Amino acid sequence: MTSPVAADRIQAETLALAKELIARPSLTPDDAGCLEVVGARLRACGFSVEFIERGGVRNLWARRGDAAPLVCFAGHVDVVPTGPEGQWSAPPFAAVERDGFLIGRGASDMKASVAAMLTACERMTAVTQQRRGSLAMLLTADEEGDALHGTLAVVEALQARGVTLDHCIVGEPTSAAVFGDTIKNGRRGSLSGKLRVIGVQGHVAYPERAINPVHRAAPALAELCAIAWDEGDANFGPTTFQVSNIHAGTGAPNVVPGDLVVQFNLRFSPVWSIEALQSRVVDVLETHDLQFELDWTVSAMPFVTSGDTLTAALRQAIVEVTGVEAEVSTSGGTSDGRFLKTISREIAEFGPLNDTIHKIDERVAVADLGPLSRIYEAAARRLLNG
Repeated sequence: MTSPVAADRIQAETLALAKELIARPSLTPDDAGCLEVVGARLRACGFSVEFIERGGVRNLWARRGDAAPLVCFAGHVDVVPTGPEGQWSAPPFAAVERDGFLIGRGASDMKASVAAMLTACERMTAVTQQRRGSLAMLLTADEEGDALHGTLAVVEALQARGVTLDHCIVGEPTSAAVFGDTIKNGRRGSLSGKLRVIGVQGHVAYPERAINPVHRAAPALAELCAIAWDEGDANFGPTTFQVSNIHAGTGAPNVVPGDLVVQFNLRFSPVWSIEALQSRVVDVLETHDLQFELDWTVSAMPFVTSGDTLTAALRQAIVEVTGVEAEVSTSGGTSDGRFLKTISREIAEFGPLNDTIHKIDERVAVADLGPLSRIYEAAARRLLNG
């Protein structure tokens, strides 16, 4: 059990580091020096640190030890744009404490987690007692953007070396209503489509001389939105189809548009293949006799952790520190877990509340920072010591 004095020290150390990281405006894919800060502290506690660069993106891979099992903390230091800074109650990179919260872009997504992981690693390596296995940290500055040269680049480099991870804890903000209530053990796949329905432009007073693509496409879109794609399973909720953008017209009220552009997304579970989803969508469009062009983008394949050693370690650590019983879920958007799954036997995501991520006045509860670090430490120790 952590003494009150030790808990206070962990809290202070993690808060100070979180502030230091938030103060660096690491707009994706610029790490703004965050990786140097982390790397220097990891070197100081015995980690071998290297920076893997690709496509102008800098990534960090650090490891201490060479034995199995290998436990890895993973995450990102890049953040999304702030939005209108005048709408923030405090400058977005000032790392201001107010009313029990630490406010700043990246506070919860995910610099608090990075700070908590690092201080956990420092405490674990400061203890001289023998410990089996190895500890690692993987950080990128290309998670919030295209994610082409971030975690994916490190994974490919590690694959080439034959490196595999036994357990990987990703610090995404997963808590939903109460800190500690949710662990993610997988994610749904993401398939996006850009549909162009082709019509014939004309005058609205002479519709017989035009083909209105909005009118033609509307029944097909309604059918796609109404499809019950599946019922989900024990790990995944039902597959969903969502229209995200739709545009047609010249801006003039008396012109029938010549085409309609629709962007949509399918979040899906492993019961579907990419080819089957694409075929189902195309069948609907063709049934409605549309003339169309359709481009597809696959941004993530679904995955779920097969074992429960990692999630059990996290759940026990969360109960010990907070008293909260965490549920295991695959809900939410994509994460870098989709890349890490290729080299890691088990993956689980856990972090602070996600209610303000990407918003104006993004924040994290100050009181959760120390407990977050203690949870990471307790889970990693359990995985390493058995």
